[in-house]
Amino acid sequence: MATKQTQRIIDWTMPIFFIAVITAAWEFIVRIFSIPEYLLPAPSIIAVDLAQNFSYLAYHAGITLTEAFLGFVIANLLGIIVATAFSRSKTLEKGLYPFAIALKTTPIIALAPLLVLWFGNGIASKVVAAAFVSFFPAIVNTTKGLRSIDVESLDLFKSLSASKWQIFSKLRFPTALPYIFSALKISTSLAVIGAIVGEFVGANKGIGFVILVSSYHLEIVRMFSAVIVAALTGIIFFGIVSLIEKRVVFWGRTDE
Repeated sequence: MATKQTQRIIDWTMPIFFIAVITAAWEFIVRIFSIPEYLLPAPSIIAVDLAQNFSYLAYHAGITLTEAFLGFVIANLLGIIVATAFSRSKTLEKGLYPFAIALKTTPIIALAPLLVLWFGNGIASKVVAAAFVSFFPAIVNTTKGLRSIDVESLDLFKSLSASKWQIFSKLRFPTALPYIFSALKISTSLAVIGAIVGEFVGANKGIGFVILVSSYHLEIVRMFSAVIVAALTGIIFFGIVSLIEKRVVFWGRTDE
């Protein structure tokens, strides 16, 4: 138990340690070489701006997180449904999988103007952008997970005259859960990126809007603050999904 507790402490402290070292090195380099603030502001200056404008940045980050979350939910629900259909029909997979690949390879920045044109300048276009970039991992991972069941387990279910629904709900889907959560964790950062890109193209609120306006006005410190907040938003989103995974995929835990 002591060893596991020590490992948990190390897991929490190591990222903090490296962040502190990198921040200190950043501050040192900026001060020693007298780098202008408009090129690279010191972390201490950014920290002051974050403290002074915390409520403003938190408001816009909340909007971006809402857009990312809605897109994340839509993309993964659709992805799981499509992947379930793929696992049941090879013909359907061969026919539609190229379209999924096409969606993956199309850069969201190229489609963002069209999304704004189709869905307007409000939250809808950002949600669609977030869903667009989050969709592919859900399909790929869920399809793989649904097909990764143990043959002997499947034979056992069939020998017990289990229905297709029982096989799916009690064998295929539980087996696929680790794969699904891997896709969910990938999608957290992708959804935030999609929402921010959508805000770049057309928005009057959100952390992407703050970054864009700051760059127009050459407010470099504010832009760095907004980028840091965007990164923290993605980390928080990822952390929430990871905590849910530990509770849901309990049979894969080795820390207790």
